[in-house]
Order: sequence, then structure tokens, then C-alpha cells
Amino acid sequence: MGKFYLFILTLLFASGCKKSDEPLPARVEAPKPVVAEVADPRPVVVAFGDSLSAGYGAEPGKSYPDFLQKEIDRAGLKYHVVNEGISGDTTSGGVERLDRVIGMKPVLVILELGGNDGLRGLPLTVTRTNMERMVSALRGAGTKVVMAGMTLPPNYGDDYVRGFEKIYVEIAAKNKLTRIPFLLQGVATDSALMQRDGIHPTAEGNEKVAALVMKYVRPLLK
Repeated sequence: MGKFYLFILTLLFASGCKKSDEPLPARVEAPKPVVAEVADPRPVVVAFGDSLSAGYGAEPGKSYPDFLQKEIDRAGLKYHVVNEGISGDTTSGGVERLDRVIGMKPVLVILELGGNDGLRGLPLTVTRTNMERMVSALRGAGTKVVMAGMTLPPNYGDDYVRGFEKIYVEIAAKNKLTRIPFLLQGVATDSALMQRDGIHPTAEGNEKVAALVMKYVRPLLK
């Protein structure tokens, strides 16, 4: 992904890397509504990820999946976006949630996981294995997958950072998947679009993330 994105991620994860006193968001699943949900007949698009999908720190209804739904509606497309983002989640947590996501019978999944693996310095083999397992299971269920790529700050070491980036590139290439090179492109470097923690976008930032994601998913939606 190059030095430019490494510089971006130095800013993005300034408070999330190993040397920071700012803790990463705990893995917290959003509370379920008490009222009965009305079934939505539209085909499902799932935003499957961690805090960046969950909309950590932004007001309710202001996550990127919320704005993606608006983008899809404006385009006149009949799809229902489901937010399956859990703050602090890793690829191992994603594997644990596979059955739940597949049970929704999504036509498309935006896979945004792995960032917390990297920030915790987990073995790259673990991240790769988990990502491959998720992609294989989703595709086996007939679901299209869009991979949201990430990178890490340079203080994690060149070998680790390059190996981390290659996971997304190689899995996407092997499976002929659409890949978003960097989910927060155009957002991470603008302090007005980022929360004070330097990690998560504001509501306006999430809106811009949704616009970027829409460019990649639009050709996959009929």
C-alpha cells in the first residue's frame, strides 16, 4: 500500500498502537432492541467488521453502514444494509460470528476485520487463516465479498506491516474479490473528519467512508 498509507495510519492509530496509553475499544456487541423487529423483504448487504463498521463514538444512526443505506436508497436500489460491526472484534471473533452472518443470507458482505489483530501484534498466520476461512465460508454460501483493506503504523516493523497488507491483497486476488485498498482513504488525514481519539471517524467522516464504499459495491448490486 506504500509509504503514503503508512503515514496515514501513523496518524490514524496514533492512540491505538502498542506504545499508546489509550486502550483499544473493548469488544462490545450493540444491545438488541426490545421491540419486535419487522422483517425487511429486501436482499441483505452486511457490513461485517469491528468498531469502524459499528460506528464507535458517533451518534446512533451515523455509522458508515447507516450512510451506505442512504447511498443505496438514493441510487434506487432495493437492498437492506445490516450493521454487524462489533467494537474491538478480531478475525477470530469474526469466525465465531460466521454462522450468524451467513444465516442472514446476504447477497453481499463488506468484510472489514483484521485491524485489531494487527494492533495487538497477533501472528499474521492467524489473521490470514481466519480471513481465508471467512471468505471461503461466505463465498461457499453464495455471497459476494468485498474486502476492506487496512495497514498499520510503521513502528510495527517493515516485515510485519508488509505481511499484514499482503493478507488483503493476496486473498482478494486469489478469490477474485473486489478490494477497497484503504477504508478510510480521504478521511484519516483530515482531523475535522476524525474523532479526538484519532482512530474513529466522526459522523461526517463515516458519511465519506460510505461514499467510498458505495463506489466499490455499486457494480456488484443489480
